[in-house]
Amino acid sequence: MLVLLPPSETKSDGGKGAPLDLGELSLPKLTATRELLVDTLVELAADVEASSRALGLSAGQADEIARNAALWTSPTRPALERYTGVLFDALDARSFTRAQKAKALSRLAIGSALFGVVRAGDPIPAYRLSGGSKLPGMGTLQSLWKPELAPALDAEDEGLVVDLRSGTYQQLGPVPGAVTATVLTEKPDGSRSVVSHFNKHHKGLLARALVVSRAEPSDVKGVARVAAKAGLTVEIASPTEFVILT
Repeated sequence: MLVLLPPSETKSDGGKGAPLDLGELSLPKLTATRELLVDTLVELAADVEASSRALGLSAGQADEIARNAALWTSPTRPALERYTGVLFDALDARSFTRAQKAKALSRLAIGSALFGVVRAGDPIPAYRLSGGSKLPGMGTLQSLWKPELAPALDAEDEGLVVDLRSGTYQQLGPVPGAVTATVLTEKPDGSRSVVSHFNKHHKGLLARALVVSRAEPSDVKGVARVAAKAGLTVEIASPTEFVILT
């Protein structure tokens, strides 16, 4: 089973790993596109105004541009430690036992506008690039990644794929037949809506459940059972989708 997580805009600083070596990352067929994007971001970082415009940054986010300028030289750390925020707080990887951490490294992967998809243990630097960004001289990131990322993910042959990425990142590399989860908040009048915070939090809880569970789900019903056992309220919506209610 492969669980695909969305990335986060926020990332931890520093790290103890050697500088970025694309040859150490999973899905090596993506290396050429990764190199192109890293080089482009480093070059773009020399122009603060152009970087801010392309990346949608405010005047107070110059540190994000500095991160991109140092992509080839800054220290790395495992992707599971690099990404931060609501989902990764709920995942709480720091509390994993040794066995659970090994399972997390095997089961978890994270979508990335810069790297396509990285495995949980892949060593990466801090960076800034969103799935909806458009870099000068290039088409959309979807047009760049989709022809390569979708086949690369298909070639992983991990059996069941649980795709928890947001729509933007799913479009970078679709996985046909993957199980997806929609998080909805139910209001007193019975209506339901998506609330970003709860969406991220509950997907983090689901990802944690899929790591710590001894079960090996093979379909949407199996994933829903793991979620329910972890205390989440779920409904199966289709053969490939279930709903988590908050």
